[in-house]
Amino acid sequence: MRPSLPRDLQDLLERGRDRQLRLAVTGLSRAGKTAFLTSLVNQLRHAGLEARLDLMPAAREGRLLGARRVQQQDLGVPRFPYDQAMAALDGEPPRWPEPTRGISELRLTLRYRPTRSGLLGGETRQLTLDLFDYPGEWLLDLPLLDHDYLSWSEAQRHDEGSARAALFADWRAAVDGLDPAEEVDEARLAEIAERYASGLKAAREAGFADLQPGRFLLPGELEGAPVLQFFPLPGIKEVDRETLAALPAESLYATLARRFRHYQQHIVRPFYREHFRRFDRQIVLVDVLGALNAGPERFEDLSRALTRLMQSFDYGRRSLLTRLFAPRIDRLAIAATKADHVTPEQHDRLVALLEALLAEPLKDLRFADVPVRALSLAAIRATEHREVHHRGQPSPALRGTTLDGEARLLFPGELPARLPRADFWARQGFAFTAFRPLPREPGTPLPHIRMDAALDWLIGDKLP
Repeated sequence: MRPSLPRDLQDLLERGRDRQLRLAVTGLSRAGKTAFLTSLVNQLRHAGLEARLDLMPAAREGRLLGARRVQQQDLGVPRFPYDQAMAALDGEPPRWPEPTRGISELRLTLRYRPTRSGLLGGETRQLTLDLFDYPGEWLLDLPLLDHDYLSWSEAQRHDEGSARAALFADWRAAVDGLDPAEEVDEARLAEIAERYASGLKAAREAGFADLQPGRFLLPGELEGAPVLQFFPLPGIKEVDRETLAALPAESLYATLARRFRHYQQHIVRPFYREHFRRFDRQIVLVDVLGALNAGPERFEDLSRALTRLMQSFDYGRRSLLTRLFAPRIDRLAIAATKADHVTPEQHDRLVALLEALLAEPLKDLRFADVPVRALSLAAIRATEHREVHHRGQPSPALRGTTLDGEARLLFPGELPARLPRADFWARQGFAFTAFRPLPREPGTPLPHIRMDAALDWLIGDKLP
């Protein structure tokens, strides 16, 4: 028996034959990444059996034979907890899987018949699909690479009178009046940094998305480290750069700037270099409905965060050489999640709202000739469509069970056809209700909305 090739050489050969694909599942916190990855694996595992993937030709035609989990390439990265997620969904009552707390990876081998072999042909092929998941909070740090400490500090928004500013009042009281030239007090600096981190966490709980630094929200092994003890200095733009650059190393400003640079170079840049630059394809998940429900300030905040994030990714077409040695994302899906929280006739409006929310990044992508598709989906359905009659007139509604176990039948509201104006929330708003996953028969695929469309766009062309 010939010795097997080293794993990295095997991967190189597979990439050259276009039989390996690296797919990143990205999105901000609570966009539904864990649910999407769980459903993706579950649908592919059931392909060829009872999975409903009618919008994916390889599955619809019976050529997609299924998928198997295999050992991943990077043994130092935790495996995506698919089994734990399925155990939660199969519980009594079913519950949502735990959200992502760190990097995870999963490798699948897909087996399919090429079109020319026919259903009775003997030829089969394989596609290796590497799936990557990252905490949404960590993604927020990628735009930091475009800043130095001064420009980042100036860019942070804490507008007086806003709901966001109120959440940072404790930090603002501590930081106002600080002199950039004063000698740093380490204990005081750590205390103010903790107040800033508390403001970020409160803002996340309140539905805001544009929050930096992201590691302050999920510090992991960096908890308590000096690299996470910095914060913006309000009003610093009133001091010229030459004066700030001349301050001694022991000054407050120099210390904060030094820690910001260390955070950039030793936390953010390696994360981008080691992971994001290796992707072939990407799906960006967006919780449009949650932001719409939270009000105009949070909706605008989500738009700003997504625009900054999209500018951080490396998009572009790939040749054979770039596929082998310098892969870049060559196909992109942007998906509005939780589509089962609106009635079916409004799904087109949800996509239109997503496209309006990301109008500028989408223009840039199309100008760069990057194939991109906007769609709506529910990776794991939590509601069923119903029709109710009132005074003889039928009306659409949703039926589901809340997280507290209460059965609800409701109409959540009518989505705007374009970006909502301020009076939308005063006039109507949107009633978002959190539901449990729908129960299902053991061994059957997870119920979904348009997961097959997303899968076909992301991997369908690799199953010819």
